[in-house]
Amino acid sequence: MTDIPASAAGGGAMARRKTAAVRTVSLWNIANILTMVRLLLVPAFVFLMLADGGHDPVWRAFAWAAFSIAMITDLFDGELARRYDLVTDFGKIADPIADKAIMGAALICLSALSDLPWWVTGVILFREIGITLMRFWVIRHGVIPASRGGKMKTLTQGVAVGMYILALTGPLATLRWWVMAAAVALTVGTGLDYVRQALVLRRAGLAAERADER
Repeated sequence: MTDIPASAAGGGAMARRKTAAVRTVSLWNIANILTMVRLLLVPAFVFLMLADGGHDPVWRAFAWAAFSIAMITDLFDGELARRYDLVTDFGKIADPIADKAIMGAALICLSALSDLPWWVTGVILFREIGITLMRFWVIRHGVIPASRGGKMKTLTQGVAVGMYILALTGPLATLRWWVMAAAVALTVGTGLDYVRQALVLRRAGLAAERADER
């Protein structure tokens, strides 16, 4: 037997549940730290990419390493945040910014060094920025989930840009052109699909709002 009344015991259990419900997630969790590392890698990557005129194979190898680390952290921070309930407002904002920043920096550097046509950089950045803005446009109606095609696009972009960062020659230089072509095709295709989803989501949301007003 216990000397604690049942009502008190129940109250204690309820208090513990309430405490768990209002648990705050620390800003300094592993997911956010990985995001911060990716943000800090952006200026480091630009420095390495443009060092010694931007065409030294050794500096380009270091730049590739920084870019690869950034892309690897991108694979883990979101998954860790969801799996261990580490989602924060900072992470929601900083994670997509970090993603766009490292990819945008790499594309702009490559085009500035005449290694990649500006139209490729323009298409990819226009799609990435446009889809991000569109997500905010329809966010009150719902969330557009990441599709399998979108994930494939991200992977293909990362591989293609990584191959362009390295000073490749011969067959590998030809191969990277085809990988980038696939990345551009996936970029455009998935972008159009996201536009379709956004329009459908907004139309359904507006219809639901009109129904509620009746």
